[in-house]
Amino acid sequence: MAETHRHTISVLVQNEFGVLARVSGLFSGRGFNIESLSVAETIDPTVSRITLTTTGDDAVVEQIIKQLNKLVPVIEVVDFRKGDYVGRELALIKVAADDATRGEVMNIVEIFRAKIVDVGPTEYIIEMTGDDDKIRAIIDLLRPIGIKEIARTGKTALFRGARLLTVGPPEAKKKKKAG
Repeated sequence: MAETHRHTISVLVQNEFGVLARVSGLFSGRGFNIESLSVAETIDPTVSRITLTTTGDDAVVEQIIKQLNKLVPVIEVVDFRKGDYVGRELALIKVAADDATRGEVMNIVEIFRAKIVDVGPTEYIIEMTGDDDKIRAIIDLLRPIGIKEIARTGKTALFRGARLLTVGPPEAKKKKKAG
């Protein structure tokens, strides 16, 4: 059996109806689960960036990337396993907070450089940004206090240094697809 790895993949696509369904369909068609997904416009509002994480065999993921590159609305695809990058996720965590636990919650928040973004009579909402390990660690510490709800954005990523995943002027996009 082939060795599996976690892959963080970004796909630049034309911002049009149905593109996300077509991209995710390639993964599900191969039996891969998308573990996290983040989609938003880029600097160019006609282009969106899809960043997803999946775990799978390198050879199969490489085939998916080749198939993604053949989709008309796809401009470029990169697997961040092939470069040095910064990846982050945002988590909002609603945790129980009463007289007995408020101090402990505030200490944990400070240690992780998170923020309390809402204070209620019986709960705090914490905003945490970091990699998966850091978010998992704060969740593990807050769980015994009483987590009421969690919402996570999914990972987003950028290459370190001068390497970019971006689009040029529209004429450059046309030449790339034609060639």
